[in-house]
Amino acid sequence: MVNPGWASSDSPFHAGELAIQARFNIHERMDKQGRRVIRDYLPEQFRQFFAQLPYVIVGTVDAEGKPWASILVGEPGFLSTPDKYSLRVSAQPLFGDPLTKILATNIDIGFLGIELHTRRRNRLNGTVSSTDGNVFEVKVQQSFGNCPQYIQARTAELGEFLPGAPKSVDEFTVLSGIDKAIINASDTFFIATAYQAKLAGAASGVDVSHRGGKPGFVRVDGDSTLTIPDFSGNFHFNTFGNLELNPRAGLLFVDFDQGDLLYLTGTAEVIWEGAEIADYEGAERLLRFHLEQGYRVEQSLPLHWSAPTFSPFLERMGS
Repeated sequence: MVNPGWASSDSPFHAGELAIQARFNIHERMDKQGRRVIRDYLPEQFRQFFAQLPYVIVGTVDAEGKPWASILVGEPGFLSTPDKYSLRVSAQPLFGDPLTKILATNIDIGFLGIELHTRRRNRLNGTVSSTDGNVFEVKVQQSFGNCPQYIQARTAELGEFLPGAPKSVDEFTVLSGIDKAIINASDTFFIATAYQAKLAGAASGVDVSHRGGKPGFVRVDGDSTLTIPDFSGNFHFNTFGNLELNPRAGLLFVDFDQGDLLYLTGTAEVIWEGAEIADYEGAERLLRFHLEQGYRVEQSLPLHWSAPTFSPFLERMGS
């Protein structure tokens, strides 16, 4: 079955994404690719994929304009699709997750469905069309797949849990030794960004994406700054395109051993050139994140993970 691509005459990319694509002289190629792979509905394989997931990464923006990356968890089937234009989520945010205070009808929202053990991932951006108790629905604005590069493969087993059960929550504006240890040990994190101008049409909204590397690939500079290498990807530049127009970002780090979750929000800048990039093997540019606010929720994630198998892309780079 052929799945039609982007039907609108407008570009599937907004001005920030287009500007970066033009910077590398790939905008014409990416326009053709984007119109082929980005859709305003969920193809059948995406619908099946979301339905089998026990967790999904979520991006939202709070009332102060701060992006946050979150994670929702449930028995497979908690994500369902009444039709190809909508996603139904039957889950309650975990205790202490900023999503608890943000989730409401008509907000922009982004999803990353990611299956770490198969390195498969699909993206969905849209708006919350309705909320009813612990169930909400999302109207699809854009959906597309991503390549499996830089994903560290690990299996997950869901344990019994109560999403709203109280946990220890630490709120901060600078990183503690515990926070730094989680970041220094991480091989995976997630980043939420947004460009919500009406003039961007269907290309506006919130995006959430995966970043991966060997443990230590995120460098902690002082008590509030992170420096992150960016490797070659799909050239959509969704994250960096958003940052081109709106420098705010939200990061989610997962302690896969202890189940702690580290939610960070702040501003980010892209370092496009300079000697510092050479410090990171295989990096094409750097992302520098400046912390404004964060939360650490202890033993929050009710998923038990296997040891990782590192991405072959990183093995070849020796990163």
